[in-house]
Amino acid sequence: MTTAIGFFALMFIGVPIAIVLGLTTLIYVLTTGNLTILQSMPSKLFNGLQNFGLVAIPMFILLGEFMNQGGITNRLLEFAKVIFGHFRGGLAYVNVVANMFLATIIGSSTAQTAVMSKTVVPVMEKEGYSRDFSSALTASASVVAPLIPPSMPFIIYGVTAGVSIGSLFLAGILPGIIFGLGFGLYIYTIAKKRNFPRSDRSSWSQVLKGTVYVLPALSIPVLIMVGITTGIFTATESAAVAVLVALLVGGFVYRELKWKHLPGILVRTIITTSTVTFLLAMSDIFGWVLNFNQIPQLITDAFLAVADNQFVFLLLVNLLLLLIGTVLEGVPALILLTPILVPIAVHYGVDPIHLGVIMVINLTLGLISPPVGSVLFVTSAVANVSVERLTRSLIPFLIISCLILMIITYIPWTTLGLQKLLGP
Repeated sequence: MTTAIGFFALMFIGVPIAIVLGLTTLIYVLTTGNLTILQSMPSKLFNGLQNFGLVAIPMFILLGEFMNQGGITNRLLEFAKVIFGHFRGGLAYVNVVANMFLATIIGSSTAQTAVMSKTVVPVMEKEGYSRDFSSALTASASVVAPLIPPSMPFIIYGVTAGVSIGSLFLAGILPGIIFGLGFGLYIYTIAKKRNFPRSDRSSWSQVLKGTVYVLPALSIPVLIMVGITTGIFTATESAAVAVLVALLVGGFVYRELKWKHLPGILVRTIITTSTVTFLLAMSDIFGWVLNFNQIPQLITDAFLAVADNQFVFLLLVNLLLLLIGTVLEGVPALILLTPILVPIAVHYGVDPIHLGVIMVINLTLGLISPPVGSVLFVTSAVANVSVERLTRSLIPFLIISCLILMIITYIPWTTLGLQKLLGP
């Protein structure tokens, strides 16, 4: 009981989750006198990081830094505008498509929302869109960030659950596209009613020029997926190859990545990687405490007592994860919940790959859900719109997102079909 109180008290006062996990473990050791865990903590800390798949984390972080600094992000945004800008509500479509493009670079809803709120929302407002709608669309479209590879949450889930990261990358592509189509359909239905503006149609020469100009940028996500699906390299190896290509594209094709940028890029990569790996190490010893006290088994028994079939189990998982996602970031939540939920899902006949996609979607939706979703507050701060107004504009997008979530949850082909068609 003391351990549980300590855990929630530390969470409530805003202590970083990695510190919470470490201190909670220490509280347990001190209150129970369990010296076995205390003596084994150093080795457990390192054991939690001895997984080849974790090498992908710094590689994909470095990839995102190279692509942003190398001007690749701006090329993708401009290309989306050339292709979709002439439709009624064109900038709204550009927002969605640009989020899908940026998902191949950033892979984080919070970071992606900050970038898009700063770059696209002001442009949309200038063209005649309301700030509330533009901000809500930007926050909602960030849902695709962790779904379209490369994806940090999928790497974390794959390592924690012991499943193929490459298979998870494939599993996220179709759901990401479905979300994009869902938001696009909503924009289409309201564009005429709200008299959304449209830009002049780009000439064929502009389209051709934009396509040629963006091809080096598009080659990076294509290289990752083709390499994985053909078995040329693993997801981890693909990250290293993509980093090299991004370095060449940003430095020698677009010529915006300079030697002077490298120290800052490497420092940011080291800081972000250290944060994630420290969290993984702390979660490993915390998970050991949970297993030592048979907490996963108790939770399993509780699920089995309430859910007598797969349908009910998946419904309960969705509700649980949506709630948790509003108060806890995706990566910590995945680290804590994956070891608990995967064995239960297998018992109900749910594929772990399918469960991984469901978990990532739910936790991402939690980030844009009131009252405490972090993406909600990031969008509010960067776009300078009140949380109340933003929440009202988010409601249609949340409804659409939940409907898509139900489709993906109960139609496993949406996550597993591409793997069966293209997987190694």
